[in-house]
Amino acid sequence: MIGGVGFGMNPYTNQIQRPTVVKNPGESMEVSPGRKSSPAECETCKNRKYKDGSDEMVSFKSAAHISPSASASRVMAHEMEHVSNAYSKAQEGNGKVLQASVTLHTAICPECGRAYVSGGETRTAIQYKNESNPYQKNLKSMQADAFRGANVDLAV
Repeated sequence: MIGGVGFGMNPYTNQIQRPTVVKNPGESMEVSPGRKSSPAECETCKNRKYKDGSDEMVSFKSAAHISPSASASRVMAHEMEHVSNAYSKAQEGNGKVLQASVTLHTAICPECGRAYVSGGETRTAIQYKNESNPYQKNLKSMQADAFRGANVDLAV
């Protein structure tokens, strides 16, 4: 590759083919069967942008490009921001994070056939203590009754 322009060899004639513009440096110049372009020339991968759709203050609030090779780590880091926010929110409200999970979604580029992480989803469950709730008060008194007398000192 010379200055962002790649020269391919025709395997049948052993001649240099027309120069191609490399849009994704460091990627393969080989075109997979049934695909329009190679990963190095893929316009779709070059223009793919990621944007967060949640109402939390996290990265990717405005659309940004991530290379397909870095998409897994960058999307996972973004989703972990949501998990971190859940723990902070629980701590502020005297709550407890019961469950936090992250799912990454993958896809195949229709133009070049490269696999990439297309997005992610974070699910969290937070339990808050509500002392003013009558059901919570009943639960506490039932638990207290259940453990009353459980510890007996027989040495007296």
